[in-house]
Amino acid sequence: MIKRTKLFGTKTRVTFCLPKDAPPGAVSVVGCFNEWEPGRHELVTRKDGTRTVTVKLEPGRYRFRYLAAGGVWLDDDQADRIDHEGGELVL
Repeated sequence: MIKRTKLFGTKTRVTFCLPKDAPPGAVSVVGCFNEWEPGRHELVTRKDGTRTVTVKLEPGRYRFRYLAAGGVWLDDDQADRIDHEGGELVL
């Protein structure tokens, strides 16, 4: 799940969310906004069991995917577009 919240000024707060233990182990959201660096935006477990991470982004187009433990790549079906390179957000 992806939640977008417009902030004062030009930025948007984007929260990436995955259900509890799906997939198991550590998961990072990686993309062009963080040079595809694993671990930089690792999802954190919340009280309800979901895992989230939030980033603030300027308007633009952003490519991203989730990278789970063991090198498993996942796409988010709530991305604005998904292709062979992963998801895309347009802000």
